[in-house]
Amino acid sequence: MFKSGFITIIGRPNVGKSTLLNYLMGEKLSIVSSRPQTTRNNIQTILTRDNFQIVFVDTPGMHKPKHKLGEYMVKIAKDSMQDVDVVLFLTTPEGEINKADLHILEQLKQCNTKVFLVVNKIDENPADRVAKTLEEYTKVLDFKEIIPISAINGKNTEKLLELVVDQLPEGPMYYPEDMITDQQERFIVMETIREKALRLLSQEVPHGIAVEILTMKKNENGSYLIEANMLCEKNSHKGIIIGKNGAMMKKISTYARQDIEKFLGCKVNLKIWVKVKSEWRDSAFVLKELGYK
Repeated sequence: MFKSGFITIIGRPNVGKSTLLNYLMGEKLSIVSSRPQTTRNNIQTILTRDNFQIVFVDTPGMHKPKHKLGEYMVKIAKDSMQDVDVVLFLTTPEGEINKADLHILEQLKQCNTKVFLVVNKIDENPADRVAKTLEEYTKVLDFKEIIPISAINGKNTEKLLELVVDQLPEGPMYYPEDMITDQQERFIVMETIREKALRLLSQEVPHGIAVEILTMKKNENGSYLIEANMLCEKNSHKGIIIGKNGAMMKKISTYARQDIEKFLGCKVNLKIWVKVKSEWRDSAFVLKELGYK
């Protein structure tokens, strides 16, 4: 019997949703950063094995929005809880219930979908705190399954996968078996560049960074020419991104190019320019142009 279904991963920012998705897939498909709110679109990732196909929807973290981009991210997260077979509610050992988690749990109470409680980062926390978290959270919602994991090293992730498959209905293979994501290559390239900027700039530049792909052209020799703009909100941010004598921009470009070459499986000529577009996160027009529709 072949099973198939749709799974959404929900949780507040920075609890490890993208890390879990990437570990299960064995591919770096979703942007991972120590900065919160790095995932801006719900990435559909397809995991196919001999007896099942799971379509994972990795959502932006649930948070209180401060601008139009934030409102878009929260809407995507809420929408993803509907019309799926299982919701994986991901949190970390807190002991007492986190206020942001309580907000999400209230949303989940209105959802008829089966919900798993997945407590991540158990390798970073004492066992008594993990146990306390499981105890407190199960008082709020009747979870279908409860499982502590470590997404970074894969502890209990196969068990989690087994439990998910148990809840899937018999169904068809929705996507070809060799397809791992429905996202266009341009989107993966754009997110890869943005991830490198977030990692390398650390706390120096706020989250007001976006990337737009201007050109993505395959050459006759099989290599790619990729040209992109990196948007920031202030002139002072532009200087930080470029760095002294262009050093920071060179680092971002080099690390991004290396990951993009692995993803595309060929040589890449990557050119990035930094452009100031003030308050782009509150511009409906710019957000639409960047694909946040």
